[in-house]
Amino acid sequence: MDYVNLGRSGLKVSRLCLGCMTYTIPGNSGHSWLLNEEQSRPFYKRALELGINFFDTANVYSAGASEEVLGRAIRDLANRDEVVIATKLYNPIRPGANAKGLSRKAIMTEIDASLKRLGTDYVDLYVIHRWDPTTPIEETLEALSDVVKAGKARYIGASSMFAWQFSKALQMSERYGWARFISMQNHMNLLYREEEREMIGLCASEGVGVTPWSPLARGRLARTTPETSRASSDQYANTLYAATEAADSAVVEKLREVSGKKDLPPAQVALAWLLQKPAIASPVIGATKLQHLDDAVAALSVKLSADEIAALEEPYIPHAIAGF
Repeated sequence: MDYVNLGRSGLKVSRLCLGCMTYTIPGNSGHSWLLNEEQSRPFYKRALELGINFFDTANVYSAGASEEVLGRAIRDLANRDEVVIATKLYNPIRPGANAKGLSRKAIMTEIDASLKRLGTDYVDLYVIHRWDPTTPIEETLEALSDVVKAGKARYIGASSMFAWQFSKALQMSERYGWARFISMQNHMNLLYREEEREMIGLCASEGVGVTPWSPLARGRLARTTPETSRASSDQYANTLYAATEAADSAVVEKLREVSGKKDLPPAQVALAWLLQKPAIASPVIGATKLQHLDDAVAALSVKLSADEIAALEEPYIPHAIAGF
């Protein structure tokens, strides 16, 4: 396993991050393809064996159950100070007018609730899941900075938003001396490359580490067999990719062609392409089979030539913004 600094910070993370939305508690999932706590434990164990030290969850995943399962797994399988735990807030998991968003009230409430579920007194990375148009960014940034000063989070990160919004937040933090975002978790893969227009360049320039979500396009870049139960029931994936399915098929075919010539699974080649992009620190991978973890780690040693990268990128056409 390779490790890199997350952005300009001193925080060292594995080149792959395990996304923990998949792992939950029976009755809390809402999706047939999610795994319960007993089923998920081997995935945490294998990830740690492979050298993955970076784990990502969110308060909204299975209404907090994902945080609980992750917390117990880290308690039982790892040294807390040797792993990097990221969780996120924005979407509501409880009723009430102040349950959603990035107000000071919401942030102070949700960090304490997440820490309780995780069973730890701090998270390494506290991430805003989306931009909150109803709260002044100054209020959000000052509250997040206070969370860091209180020792409840070591660093802060952001997720999908427009580049102008992220630039504004970075400038505001510099102006007032508040904690600065060190990471951007955005939507990026071979089927969705709109982030290359502005966000990736901004992150590279500002020293922000990029941790893309859905690096395999919710399985569309890994599929070599008929649809899985997740693929057939994942409604969010349909909102991201259904409208461009015809155009995306050319990219998938080119991926299969390149991976076939290299005698590698498509998932490895798709990940290798992403890992060679500027500013990419640690893609957030999902796994419902242990082989998914092994394939993802194997992608770290795959090097693509300039010609192979050009071939993979050639069929892409511009897409409408999706994911935020």
